[in-house]
Amino acid sequence: MIQTGLIQSAHNDLVTDVAYDFYGLRLATCSLDQRIKVWQVDESNGNWNVEDDWKAHDATVSKLSWAHPEFGTILASASFDRTVKIWEQTSFASTADSQPNGAGTGSPQATSCGSSRWVERAVLVDARGTVRSVEFAPHHFGLKLATVSSDNHVRIYECLEQSSLATWQLSEEVDVSTLPSVSLSSSYSVAFATPTQTSATLEGASATLVAQALQQSQNPATQGRPGMGNREADGGWCISWCKDRYWGEIIAAGCGISGVIKVIQLSPSRRPTTLLTLDPSPSPAGLPAEAGTSLASDGDTPTPFAITSVAWAPSCGRSYHLIATGGRDGHVRIWRVKPAEEEPDVEGEGGDPKWSANVVADFDHHKSAVGCVEWNITGTVLSSAGNDGRVRLWKATIGNVWRPAGSIGVEQSEDTQDADVSMGENAIAE
Repeated sequence: MIQTGLIQSAHNDLVTDVAYDFYGLRLATCSLDQRIKVWQVDESNGNWNVEDDWKAHDATVSKLSWAHPEFGTILASASFDRTVKIWEQTSFASTADSQPNGAGTGSPQATSCGSSRWVERAVLVDARGTVRSVEFAPHHFGLKLATVSSDNHVRIYECLEQSSLATWQLSEEVDVSTLPSVSLSSSYSVAFATPTQTSATLEGASATLVAQALQQSQNPATQGRPGMGNREADGGWCISWCKDRYWGEIIAAGCGISGVIKVIQLSPSRRPTTLLTLDPSPSPAGLPAEAGTSLASDGDTPTPFAITSVAWAPSCGRSYHLIATGGRDGHVRIWRVKPAEEEPDVEGEGGDPKWSANVVADFDHHKSAVGCVEWNITGTVLSSAGNDGRVRLWKATIGNVWRPAGSIGVEQSEDTQDADVSMGENAIAE
């Protein structure tokens, strides 16, 4: 049975994101009304009560992210006003300090409800498009955050002064659309893009991307196809960090209307590289069309649908990773991503370990665009929210089967569970 709670009239306009804190006892929400609200749960009755409420941006607030509590009570917000703001909850006694952006005591951006207030500590203004997502890095990498905006750039920031949160350094800026793609083979396996392959790969993949962009801009007919176009409303911009520290700083990112997710390795000693590309479209000739694409009117070119959300599951000791995606085609897909074993005999020859990926579950129950996917703390239950007005749960069973685990809508009535979905040939095997 699904237990639910309802917050009536949480905002004055459409709610764009909700985010639980580390302990799950507080909830931050943002909206088209440009405001952020923080809610605290009353554990005695399960009701959520508003704790703080303030106008945070000059346009829609698109995404929120909590920092790990070891750094304090910190919240990051992304907005269509092309900024990312860092907020810290402080007591009244500490808000007398002057702030670099003027959000000190008495500022409308430092609104209080009770004995604390949220103070604007920093504003990140590097984006050249609307900022669509923000996410703090896993705490073992330090106080870092990633952002993605409609200019197709992923930006990584690192806090240089954790005591004041005032100074953030732009440590990495990656144009995801021009990063070389690693194509899927007919068996849905993918390979590493090694540093020694840089020039050859750039000449191939990057040139292809440029040609596609030019062709689309010169052919207005393609802009009317489902899933295609150059308007922001047609695209999807999303990011998610790898939670496992063993592999270093890795982030999954989707941009624009490409319909793919690129898994990117970040390193201070070399430029970002694409480890693999998660692409559900049928690349090999002769294979049937995947549900993630639709055929264009000429019947030749598959049309990709933008990926609007990506979530990297906590590994919890697994030898593989799970990455979930949700797209405008209404599909929720779960990818099994497995890094290959180290191969010492090829070290020094540019032979980094190869990664592989395959789809282990594909659901289209939403029948409309999927806006958000998110994992539970153990990576065994996935939730998705769609434009059908329902939150759906997907659960892994002991028999390597992902199945619907129920759904809930605003009317708070549960759906009967749908039939099991077997992985078949994609069953997880160690």
